[in-house]
Amino acid sequence: MNGAFVSVTTPDQTTTPLREGAFGKATCLKCRECGATRELGPHYACYECFGPLEIGYEFGTVTREQIEAGPANIWRYKALLPVPDDIETSPNLEPGFTRLLDARNLAAELGLTRLWVKDDSTNPTNSFKDRVVACALSAAREFGSKVFACPSTGNLANAVAAAGARAGIRTVVFIPSDLETPKQVNSAIFTDNLVAVDGTYDDVNKLASEIAGEDPGWAFVNVNVRPFYAEGSKTLGYEIAEQLGWRLPDQVVIPVASGSQLTKVHKAFRELVELGLVEDKPCRIFGAQARGCNPVATAFKDGVDAIRPVKPDTIAKSLAIGNPADGVYVLDIARATQGAVEEVDDEQIRDAIVLLARTEGIFTETAGGTTVAVLKKLVETGQLDPSLETVVINTGHGLKTLDAVAGSVGPRATIAPTYDAFTAAGIA
Repeated sequence: MNGAFVSVTTPDQTTTPLREGAFGKATCLKCRECGATRELGPHYACYECFGPLEIGYEFGTVTREQIEAGPANIWRYKALLPVPDDIETSPNLEPGFTRLLDARNLAAELGLTRLWVKDDSTNPTNSFKDRVVACALSAAREFGSKVFACPSTGNLANAVAAAGARAGIRTVVFIPSDLETPKQVNSAIFTDNLVAVDGTYDDVNKLASEIAGEDPGWAFVNVNVRPFYAEGSKTLGYEIAEQLGWRLPDQVVIPVASGSQLTKVHKAFRELVELGLVEDKPCRIFGAQARGCNPVATAFKDGVDAIRPVKPDTIAKSLAIGNPADGVYVLDIARATQGAVEEVDDEQIRDAIVLLARTEGIFTETAGGTTVAVLKKLVETGQLDPSLETVVINTGHGLKTLDAVAGSVGPRATIAPTYDAFTAAGIA
């Protein structure tokens, strides 16, 4: 099955074939539950069992040299993504290939032998969401979508609005009305179609699903083009392996909101092994959640497979998805790799934000604070081996969640502009 021979219904209700190579080496959509396949298109649920769909590929041969010759962004991995070979010619934010920081200070503080921070706060809109949005934007273009949209807890709205502006496509982004002000501003600066909805993220997502079902011209990145969007998270895994010298880490700690990022990083590692680009080895995968929104961590600790939805109540709003779509797959991966899914409270999150900033000079948002706090807890509880090489993922910049730590940090002293006042303050 090849994308060149697939037809899609365009926004004006006509049927048109996709151009040849529209989705690179992608061949079909495949159900993660029953394995049924269908043609590439703006679909996200299986017609047989209503399970989630993901992209199927026939990669052929992909070499390290081919990847290393590519641009210093996610398109160096275009042969492994559902995008056309000419993707670089389409206006986009060119995210990715962010730094992998050797976090020696934080490692010493936590008692780890070797620790790396994959720092995605340096992406164009300061979060990893630029990766997934870039893949979703490519799909929306190929489908001829007229509106680029999303339901979001903040970072995704920022990324969609900015990417849409760069691409010259109309964008509409939906957020919970109680979202942090910096994230609202960071979206509204790029689009005049920021829509605040009274309700939780799950309420916002339900509304987006209804709109997507009624209006075929709308490409909701994490709804009707979700299979394409989700593949962008694989590039985190590809980069980690390449930046480590084409090898897998022993352990990785990843924040869990919908759970898609964790599952796709794992998928990326397995693809690299299957393609012979890295040597196969055990890699333990750990998920991090805030206690105020911990359905996956609860299920993991209870030893059950079902995820019981919760109503979020945490400062980590970017992780506040009470009914995570990929939660059950996170459980499978954590258990299969001998990892875990752990939780921390809001105070631990705040402390971890400060800890990362004062040891490594990285100001993370609350999601990254959650992940670092969980890393600390995993070491303290003996769930993570401190002697093994570990990677922790920082997904966004702290300037987006200033309110979370505004009451925890500030001036040590307020003094008169005199030397005597300075010495009296005890700073010298």
